[in-house]
Amino acid sequence: MNFLNSQAVDDIINLALSEDIGAGDITTNALIDENAKAEAIIISKADGIISGLPVAENVFRKLDKNLIWQPHKSEGDKAAKDDLIAEFSGLQKAILTGERTALNFLQRMSGISTAAFKFTEAVKETNVKILDTRKTAPGQRLLDKYAVKMGGGTNHRIGLFDMAMIKDNHIKAAGSILKAVEKVRAGIAAGTKIEVETSNIDEVKEALEAKADIIMLDNMTLDIMRKCAAIINHNALVEASGGVILDKIKLIAETGVDFISVGALTHSVKALDLSLYIK
Repeated sequence: MNFLNSQAVDDIINLALSEDIGAGDITTNALIDENAKAEAIIISKADGIISGLPVAENVFRKLDKNLIWQPHKSEGDKAAKDDLIAEFSGLQKAILTGERTALNFLQRMSGISTAAFKFTEAVKETNVKILDTRKTAPGQRLLDKYAVKMGGGTNHRIGLFDMAMIKDNHIKAAGSILKAVEKVRAGIAAGTKIEVETSNIDEVKEALEAKADIIMLDNMTLDIMRKCAAIINHNALVEASGGVILDKIKLIAETGVDFISVGALTHSVKALDLSLYIK
């Protein structure tokens, strides 16, 4: 799926502009002539991975359909401090009114891509893939997950609709892992993957017996993860999750898991420092 070419992303941009502009940009409208033109640049103030340039462009283009936009980085490119990211020209009112919204998207998305790059780099000598989660900004999931991909990460399920994930509260409601998997398998389309969250070795064995496609090892020690991966022995895919930090990621990758999910990629991302200047 091309996340950025969707009605959902267009709706996100429209909502963000409506939220910021409201009845009108009273400062810009009072100061700037309707037909005044300007040139502007976006500069990186820190090292990182760039993503979200098409979104930023779209913000400005909604305010000025004749905008001339020239990116100097491609999506997923590395940027160093003081690098020129993009230059553009058009109606000065559109540039000033759209500045904050465009930068909000671009900075958050580039921050996510930068974080994803750091995590994937840390495990590049293994076959482990870094996954995102559903811990995204409400309403901006497609942008968050796109940014993870631009940083080299792998998208997990987009939402509740594209993969079955049986978590601890589901298991409590069903009575056991076996019962939960049986009920879910009977109620979903054939071929839909089923993942089961486990917290100990006994639950891993039960998930194996239930023939789960993916077994999540949730908040386990490295030693227990290693034992669980050996027990699973490639009869299911294995995902490590819970409290994952960059300093620990390579040690987790070496336990024998296939995936490591990192909620911090999107739920506590540090925006990349970018600035826009009128020439």
